[in-house]
Amino acid sequence: MKEILKKLRKYEIRIRKAITSQMQGDYHSIFKGSGLEFDDVRSYQYGDDVRTIDWNVSAKGHGTFVKTFKEEKEQTVFFIVDMSASQDIGDEGAKKIDIAKEIAALLSIAAIKENSQVGLIGYTDRPEIYVKPAKGMRHSYQIVSKIFESKPESKKTNLAGAIRYALEMIKRKSVIILISDFIDEDYTHNLKAMARSHDLVVIHLSDKRETFFPKLGIVPVYEKESGKTIWINSSSGGFRGNLDEIFKGTKKDLKDFCTRNQVNYVSIDTDEDYVPKLIKLFKVRNKSLKSVR
Repeated sequence: MKEILKKLRKYEIRIRKAITSQMQGDYHSIFKGSGLEFDDVRSYQYGDDVRTIDWNVSAKGHGTFVKTFKEEKEQTVFFIVDMSASQDIGDEGAKKIDIAKEIAALLSIAAIKENSQVGLIGYTDRPEIYVKPAKGMRHSYQIVSKIFESKPESKKTNLAGAIRYALEMIKRKSVIILISDFIDEDYTHNLKAMARSHDLVVIHLSDKRETFFPKLGIVPVYEKESGKTIWINSSSGGFRGNLDEIFKGTKKDLKDFCTRNQVNYVSIDTDEDYVPKLIKLFKVRNKSLKSVR
């Protein structure tokens, strides 16, 4: 655990330095901006976010008005981590589940240092971990311990069920950071409901093995979630083309969904340095925060 914390601390320092440098001190944090409460209305100005238009006031015929907000003193951040067997792919120590845990632990520490309340849900096709939101560094160590020490009881995935569970558990509007490979079906309806109720960030994990399959002829492949072994022709152009098409289609569909529903999206591969992408995420969120203000 000491080595893990040391590694996370190194990443945290790197992110904070980059943010401070690139944004010249104008840093509001990835975790703030959606924990806002209504303050007043004012006339619409060019560049205002259309989502802030107060249609009831505007309908009175005196012009278009937008809502103004003041930031709540306390922001709640929830991490939802996919712990299903499909996440157990990649090099030793750098599997999708390893990267998911690192990112969740790193950002949870950063959130707590920003004085946010932080909670955690780990799931497969059932809840595996639940940590109630709280503040303070002692709580951050509890979250890091839970993330790295918990071993899921199930190997299966049910993203729709996980999102539904989170919606039932998280009553207050929060920043929700959902970390998964999104290898599942029929979850977008629930994901849309989450995007409407909360400030949602999607972190999409992948591994090169999911598309760059070696040409080994007819080989057995063990499917971890079902526990079954299937035989495939890994040299078949049709098989390789379908694999690539499915992966790219899933990624494009999820990214398009996030764009339509004002959800922050970032894709991370297990063999890349994820810190620059997290830094970019901070910058994008800070920019959108300004447009709301």
